[in-house]
Amino acid sequence: MTGTFSDRLRQGEKLYGTLIVSPSPRWPEQIAKLGLDFVFIDTEHIAIDRAELSWMCQTYKALGMYPIVRILSPDPFLATAALDGGACGIVAPYVETADQARDLMGAVKLRPIKGKKLNQLLHKSETASDCLQEYMKEGTKENSLILNIESAEGIQNLDEILEVEGVDGVLIGPHDLSSSLEIPEDYRHPEFDKSVCKIIQTAREKSRGAGIHAIMGAKGLDLEQSWIEAGANFILHSADIIAAVDSLNSEFKTLKAGATGECEQQADSTDPINI
Repeated sequence: MTGTFSDRLRQGEKLYGTLIVSPSPRWPEQIAKLGLDFVFIDTEHIAIDRAELSWMCQTYKALGMYPIVRILSPDPFLATAALDGGACGIVAPYVETADQARDLMGAVKLRPIKGKKLNQLLHKSETASDCLQEYMKEGTKENSLILNIESAEGIQNLDEILEVEGVDGVLIGPHDLSSSLEIPEDYRHPEFDKSVCKIIQTAREKSRGAGIHAIMGAKGLDLEQSWIEAGANFILHSADIIAAVDSLNSEFKTLKAGATGECEQQADSTDPINI
């Protein structure tokens, strides 16, 4: 498949990425060896400032990985700030209404228009000239808008949310969704699976990308595969911090077992990190 990241997302191409927590300048060249389509940088839960975010986005992009940033809240001004810093894709957390989606679309897809004029364009009380339309289209062609659907309210309003032109995909936040469904962190509960599949299938039926942040590392690969089989094509797997803890946990178990002559019982450090 060809086209922009948004095109590929909407067309159903499987796109692979992981969450990057480390701001180390040595990290990008190592992550580049994984052959990923995108990296996910989270400013909602991770303490990354604007300067760090900017160089991370620009470096990963230069290495061929599409930088997607989750902003702190579904705030159009935060989306604009992330794009100004070098982000290409925006993930907006906890979106529950079409109005939120529309405002975010304006920030991501109708740049640089703001204020009253933007409001008029969003509500179609005014139409942009051909010149302005072409300018906005050219300036935002690499921008993607992905919405976190992570509540029962978001699922209820999903059809209306996906009617908003310019929304390219949805990303399920498993921790918040399971909590909203009153089954916190029970990712194998039938109700959770039913909700995940409904979100994925609704998005794909409307030619939007769909995915879930699979945060359980190797322990959750079977679940992740089942969601891909259900139609997920935005494959956000694990995180650098989760992979490091999983690997070190396994290696230290081996070292300690060798030192004592027996396998010591260890706390399972592969429990999901709620990010």
